[in-house]
Amino acid sequence: MTLEIGLAYNQKPSDSDEPPGSPSHSDRYAEWDEPQTIDAVAAALSRAGRVTRLEADEHFPERLRRARPDIVFNIAEGLHGPNREAHVPAICEYLDVPYTGSDPLALCLGLDKHRAKEVWVARGVPTGRFTIADGTLALEPGFPLPAIVKPLYEGSSMGVTEASYCESADAVAERARAIATQYGQPALIEEFLPGREFTVAVLGNGGEARALPIVEIRFDALPDGALPIYGYEAKWLWDTTDQPLQIFRCPAPLDASLGDAIRGAALGAFHALGCRDWGRVDVRLDGRGRPQVIEINPLPGILPDPRQNSCFPKAARAAGLEYDAMLLSVLEAALRRLGRARDAAHVATAIDEAMTPTAGAA
Repeated sequence: MTLEIGLAYNQKPSDSDEPPGSPSHSDRYAEWDEPQTIDAVAAALSRAGRVTRLEADEHFPERLRRARPDIVFNIAEGLHGPNREAHVPAICEYLDVPYTGSDPLALCLGLDKHRAKEVWVARGVPTGRFTIADGTLALEPGFPLPAIVKPLYEGSSMGVTEASYCESADAVAERARAIATQYGQPALIEEFLPGREFTVAVLGNGGEARALPIVEIRFDALPDGALPIYGYEAKWLWDTTDQPLQIFRCPAPLDASLGDAIRGAALGAFHALGCRDWGRVDVRLDGRGRPQVIEINPLPGILPDPRQNSCFPKAARAAGLEYDAMLLSVLEAALRRLGRARDAAHVATAIDEAMTPTAGAA
C-alpha cells in the first residue's frame, strides 16, 4: 500500500518584497520557503510515497480534510501571531491526522524565547542571563552589558541586526522601542556572550535522539568591521548563492570535553521543551568558555543547494546523510514515534536507496 504524505508549507510570495538590501525590503517572509526548497522536499518525500502539497494558507484546513494523508510532513512556519508555528500541527490534531515534528506546545515555547529560557532555567539547561522589555524598560541593577536585543517571537534572525548589539542601557531601551514599533511585540534582552558560536542539529526522539556533527559559525568570514553576530545581514544580505560566505565549519574543531558539553546542552534544550523528530539548537560560549543555549528552532531551515549556507543540511551531509536521506530520516523518526513500524521500515528502505548513489560515488 502506498504511503500518502501531505506536505504542509508556506511559500515566499514572489512579488511581495523588494530585493534584500533595498530600503523598503521587509523580513516579513524570511521564515517561508522558496519554491525550489518546496520542490526539493516534495521530491525527497516522493521516494517513500505519494506526496500531496498542502499550502498552509486560509484554505489549509479544507485541503487537509479532503486529502487526509497518512502523515503530514510539516515545514509550515505560519504568519500571524506568536503561536503561528503551532497552527498547522493544531489543525492536524483537530482532524486526527498524524504529522512530523514538534507538537503545538513545543512550537509555541520555542518561538517565545522568554518562555523557552524560563523552561531551560527550571530544567538546568545552561542559558545566559535575560529579561524582556514590554512597555517601559528598566534594566535591573547589574544586568551585564553589552546586550543583544531582539524580537521575542521571531525566527530566521528577523530583527537581529548589528543594531541589536547594545553597549549601554540607553541603547538597549532605544532598540527595544524600535522592535516594539516595527514588530509590535516585546523585546528579549540577553547578555552578550563573547565566545565561539555553534549550531547543533538534532535528529530523533527520546533516548535515540542524536546530535549531528556540530556546525561552528566563523565570524572571521564576515565583512571587515562586522560585529561577531550571525544575524539578518549575515544570513540574508552578505551571503548569496553567487558569493557565499565561508561562514560554517563542520564538523567544528573541538576537544572532546567541549564537544560533549555542547551536545549535552543542545539535547537538554531539545528535550526540555518536548521537541520531537528534529530541531536545531544555537549555542554560544560565555566568557569562561562554557556553552550557553541561545535559541531553539524546532522547524529548522533546509535549503537544498549545498552552495547555500543552511545549517541542518550541512550537519546532515557531514553525518553521511544527503538531502533526500536527511528528510526521509525525519519522516522515519516520526513514524517510529507514532508506532507505525511497517511504514517506518518502508521509509528506511527508501533511505538506503537514497544513500546508495552517494556510497557508490565515494
